[in-house]
Formats: sequence, C-alpha cells, structure tokens
Amino acid sequence: MVSAAEESLGYTLPKSMVELLSDCNGGIPSRACFSMTSPTSWATDHIQIKAILGIGGKRGFYGEGSLFASDYMIGEWGYPDIGIMICMTPSGGHDTVMLDYSAVGPQGEPSVAYIDEDRVPQQIASSFAEFVAGLRDCSEFDD
Repeated sequence: MVSAAEESLGYTLPKSMVELLSDCNGGIPSRACFSMTSPTSWATDHIQIKAILGIGGKRGFYGEGSLFASDYMIGEWGYPDIGIMICMTPSGGHDTVMLDYSAVGPQGEPSVAYIDEDRVPQQIASSFAEFVAGLRDCSEFDD
C-alpha cells in the first residue's frame, strides 16, 4: 500500500510516518493538540487535529473511495499544492495539516505545515516525527 500510494501521489512518505502507519493505519490520537507560536483561526496558542489519516479506506489520504484523498482535498478546499494532506481537523476543511515537500522535492524529508483559512503554509515541525512528538493533550490549552 505504501509503494502504491507513493507512486500515485508522486511523493516518498517519511520513514517515521511509514513506521506509524505500520503500527496503526491512521486514527484518532489521544494527544490531539499542537502548540503554536502565533494565533490561528482555531485558537490563540494551538491547533487541534481530529485524526491522522491512513492509507486506503474511506478515511485515508490515498486510496480509491477515500473521502479525504489528499489530491481531492487540495483541489476542493484550495490548499496549496505543496505535498500531502495528513490530518483531519475539527473545522471540517477550513484548515488542515500537510507534509510540505516544497523545500526538499518529492523524494526528500518533508516538514509539516499548518494551512489556515488564508491558505499560506506555516511550518510547524521540521519532520513528521517532530510533529507527532509535539502533539499534546488538549486539556493543556484554554479553549
């Protein structure tokens, strides 16, 4: 599935993401908030994700019949064409989290970007592993 996704999307997935997908092919993390240094449309100090998308199925970032296929969501919501959408957010599409390959090319190690309503990519982690490690319990933030 990883090879098929990479070939179809035209991007090499980060090793840390492939390892996570091998353990759990997407899902709802117990720590779903990520600290931000500047305000977003979501909150003054954080973003929240609903799920990390897997490969295949109705809730994957790639695969036939996926409701959240990255290519479809980029076109539907006008996200910048910088890589792969990897998270669902509570806003229902107004914002998202993406693997950003713009600085490294499709075979490089992407950073992670938050895409807010202005559609300007904002780097939030230098790697997927750093993004996952930075997820915090949402109770740490005031809503």
